[in-house]
Amino acid sequence: MGTPALDRKLLAILAADMVGYSKAMEADEAGTIERLKAIRAELINPAISERHGTVIKLMGDGALVAFDSVVDAVACAAAFQKSVAARNANLPDFERIVFRVGINLGDVALVDGDLYGDGVNVAARLEHLAEAGGVMVSGTAYDHLQGKLDWPLDFAGEQQVKNISRPVRMYRLRLDGKRARRPLPAAMRRWAKTVAAAIVALALAGGGAAWWLLQSEPLIGKPSVAVLPFNNYGGDEASGRLADGLTEDVITDLARFPEFEVVARNSTEVYKGKPVDARQVATALHVGFVLEGSIQRQSGRVRITAQLIDAKSGHHLWSENWDRPAKDVFAVQTEIAEQVANRLGGGVGLIQEAGRAAAKRKRPENLNAYDYYLLGSEKIEKLTKADDEEAIIFLNRAVELDPGLARAWVELYHAHDLMGVFGVNPEGNRKMAADVAERAVRLDPRDAEAHAVFGMSLANKGDMGRAKSEFDAALRLAPGSSEILTFYSGYAARFNEPERGAQMVDKVMRLDPNYPMWASNFFAPAYFMAGRYQDAVTMLERMTPNNYQRWTWVIRSSALAALGRTDESHASTMEALKQHPEVTIESMINEPGLSTIERSRFMETMPLAGFPACAKPEALAKLANPVRLPECEVEGANPLGQP
Repeated sequence: MGTPALDRKLLAILAADMVGYSKAMEADEAGTIERLKAIRAELINPAISERHGTVIKLMGDGALVAFDSVVDAVACAAAFQKSVAARNANLPDFERIVFRVGINLGDVALVDGDLYGDGVNVAARLEHLAEAGGVMVSGTAYDHLQGKLDWPLDFAGEQQVKNISRPVRMYRLRLDGKRARRPLPAAMRRWAKTVAAAIVALALAGGGAAWWLLQSEPLIGKPSVAVLPFNNYGGDEASGRLADGLTEDVITDLARFPEFEVVARNSTEVYKGKPVDARQVATALHVGFVLEGSIQRQSGRVRITAQLIDAKSGHHLWSENWDRPAKDVFAVQTEIAEQVANRLGGGVGLIQEAGRAAAKRKRPENLNAYDYYLLGSEKIEKLTKADDEEAIIFLNRAVELDPGLARAWVELYHAHDLMGVFGVNPEGNRKMAADVAERAVRLDPRDAEAHAVFGMSLANKGDMGRAKSEFDAALRLAPGSSEILTFYSGYAARFNEPERGAQMVDKVMRLDPNYPMWASNFFAPAYFMAGRYQDAVTMLERMTPNNYQRWTWVIRSSALAALGRTDESHASTMEALKQHPEVTIESMINEPGLSTIERSRFMETMPLAGFPACAKPEALAKLANPVRLPECEVEGANPLGQP
């Protein structure tokens, strides 16, 4: 007789406890109980009720509360923590009641009115790691909160917690708009030597520019830098786009240096438009250096400032300003990247000349062309058909104004490839994507992403040998780029390296904990092909069904089936077939360029999800040498597994 299935549900779990409970009880048991009961009745319970929470368990010093919405869970915690803090402000220290709160979004089992599972365990561990009066939120919860809260969240690193096999991403809720001062021990950078401070003032001839150097401690291991979003002091949209583009270009060029680790833009974007303390940013992002700057465009001229900060001491190691005609602004980017690179070299063994040359990527000569390129790339990231159509219009305008702008041709590849995925003239858009990718790499053979998109276009045509060569070239040009690693991860299984693909995803998540939503389209297949089904499903939780593509539906349904979550899998399969009625197991294993590993993975999992096996005759007619399943095989078809 089998074991009955557990009643499971995805819930937001709030774990809270009182700080110093044992000490308070020892000093004044009756008074502590009375004050704790009063706070629960007057502040905590109303907040829980207002946000539709359910109290699962009450302990002497804490509580476990479940919410259907993670937004409600965090809003509840913020409300009662602020109310408790306000109450404490008028009390002597010995009468103050202070709580720590941890929040997680996870799958839990409901048994006799109680909750069990890792979803609960993680919330409890986060509560122990929270500061007194603070709220700590898990990565899974954070992924569902972006843009939905009035309080910002700061990345607090990854923590290995008891009884949980994988590190847990953590985010600290800022209740007062200020960053917490006390970093988690696991997130602290430790440097071996003391700063030797010696200020040397130097003047540079030409342009009135000046810079200052402060002797910094020698770095241990590979230097790391975070480039904060450049501030737009002009206030207009065009300057804002230029500031965003300059920020991204500096990050891209620095990532080309093998000697550097550069934090991805998605993780620094949270600081856009906010006053920040470089030391606190460095603690949150685990870097030794912070680059910040500003841009202002007026009357046909642009003024850019930049400064490099030693994150440990807070001292400015270097600063520079540029006042140029607007048409020359793109040359400034290479100057910034090169000077930062030289400083991070510490004065000994400076960046090799070849490395500096690799960072000097071609720049557009026309500002309007660059504006269109930025607008187009922004539209692509929204992952909707309407936005993608607009992206193609913007990008075509960019290359019309500046045919030599390789970056715009790279983005045109993404736009046409995505349009084909949406089912709009798939063959025509795939051919167009291949053409623009090849043009991009011809225009700028030093552009890592140009090699990556050319590799993707070759892989989509089944030319796996050349595709792998292009991906490897991209990785050599930008070994520290989270974007290149993201692209490569989704194709590694095609090169018979599924484990490497999953490891690349793991690395990207360390470099860029705030990875963009579109990256899930690469991460989920990478985890799926490596047999990490739960990770694949978790990746897709960041997306909504209206962003799903054909592969997304198949991978989600099949991964759920492999995990034994049969009902969810079959529901997902029904929706997949509703959206894409042409999907069969044979249609998937006949995708161009699939490796034997990928075919085997689909053949193992898709039947469990309930997908139909055999392709329709009209689909087979389009294939020169279709791969057939035994139950579908007809006379003249190739044997199973033969392309």
